[in-house]
Amino acid sequence: MPRPGPERRRFGIRARLLALLLPCLLALLALDSWNDYRAQHDLVQDAYDQAMLEPVNALGQGIALAADGSIRVQAPFDVQAMFDVTRPQHKLLHVGLNALPDGSGGAPPAAEVTLIGVPDLPAPPASAGNDSPFVWYDAHYRGYPVRVVALRRTVLDGHARPYQVLIQAAEGTSARVQAQADLLRQELLQGARLVGVVLLLVWLGVSWSLRPLERLRQSVQASPPDGLRPLDARGVPHEVVPLVDAVNHHMARHQQMLAGQSRFLADASHQLRTPLAIMLTQAGYALREPDATRTHETLHAIVAQLARSRRLCEQLLAMAQASQAADDPSPRPVVDLNRVAREVVLQYLPLAREKNQDLGWIDARGEATANEDAAAPQPPAAPVAARDLELHEALSNLVHNAICYTPAGGCITVSVRIEGDRVCAEVCDSGPGIAPARRNSVFERFAQVAGADAKTLQTPGAGLGLSIARAYARHNGGDIELADSDGASGAPGLRALLRFPLAHGAPADPA
Repeated sequence: MPRPGPERRRFGIRARLLALLLPCLLALLALDSWNDYRAQHDLVQDAYDQAMLEPVNALGQGIALAADGSIRVQAPFDVQAMFDVTRPQHKLLHVGLNALPDGSGGAPPAAEVTLIGVPDLPAPPASAGNDSPFVWYDAHYRGYPVRVVALRRTVLDGHARPYQVLIQAAEGTSARVQAQADLLRQELLQGARLVGVVLLLVWLGVSWSLRPLERLRQSVQASPPDGLRPLDARGVPHEVVPLVDAVNHHMARHQQMLAGQSRFLADASHQLRTPLAIMLTQAGYALREPDATRTHETLHAIVAQLARSRRLCEQLLAMAQASQAADDPSPRPVVDLNRVAREVVLQYLPLAREKNQDLGWIDARGEATANEDAAAPQPPAAPVAARDLELHEALSNLVHNAICYTPAGGCITVSVRIEGDRVCAEVCDSGPGIAPARRNSVFERFAQVAGADAKTLQTPGAGLGLSIARAYARHNGGDIELADSDGASGAPGLRALLRFPLAHGAPADPA
């Protein structure tokens, strides 16, 4: 057989919470961070663009006519200094002048004349819209990216000739990129701090919540092996209280089981010690007795005691098996209670004849079928979901008790019938019966019918028969009830009713 591999380590509460919270937290954080980053990105772009518009507007307002009628730009000193060509990678300026055709058929317009700034800034795109006087576009100047804003104006010189003034301001994008990178870094750091705080809070919260359970574990480990005291649920989170209550309930049941086993062992020891002491006394008497006849009588008494001790040992073993059967989770097959009861009757028929008792049998299909050939294949007359051997043992104990307590010449009747959705096996005798007040106590282990009720008992038992029978019956979904007999023979009598649910899909009452 292959050896089982190591058990996989299961996720703890911390890991489960983190596995549940961390992906959701990261997704929400990424979404919020992206929205914040986009909003701040637009704010940075607008701020830089507005800073570029101010000198363009100032230059546009500074265009005027010179004394000779030509067009000149009266740029303020601060604007000129801002766009100094000595810092070409930061801020650039261009003001160009183009002559427009005047419609008189004169000479074509001359090339653009640069009034201020660098002459080689990238021209505005031809597809730029005319809705706004300003045109924004991104371009490259001397190998590095720039952001450019352009303003076109049409002016007339002193001779009424039209000219187009192109004002351009360009700025390198490195400062913008650096600002955006700083914003992104700040958002990531803020998100990382938030995730770290959440992880720390989850870790500390789970540790704080599990601290009572750790104390509970230490108290359980420190308790003695035979200590079954209930666990203290004080200070435990209310979500764990049902678990602690279930453990306490299980420990209480286990303590009751151990107490029952101890009581059972003590009673069994007492029941076995008595016949052993009697046999020891009888054996000593037989050794001292010179008369052979009395010696044989003593040996017969020892044999009888051995037979009763053997019966006691068999019942003790059956009781142990009945206790173990209660933990068997395997499904129960469908058996015929009518057939099992008939086999029990045939098994105990010689013992009943030996005591001069009338042991009768009533079949579930009617008395006319009671003498049919049992070997012939027949459908189940009383199907129940139970185990054959356990049914046989339960009925055997009921019939054996009836034979033991019924006097010679008495009558015992075993019958099986279907009562609606239940199957009933009945053992009715003409013995002394049991008082109604004591019928529940006789199902306890080593409980015997005492006093006047047991005067006819010839072979006293150990008081385990009814306890074993009920244990097997309940394990198979049934139960045993005790009631008065019909009293036809004049004796009180006792009826033992063994009832089981009718097996699923079984036929209804054949009558």
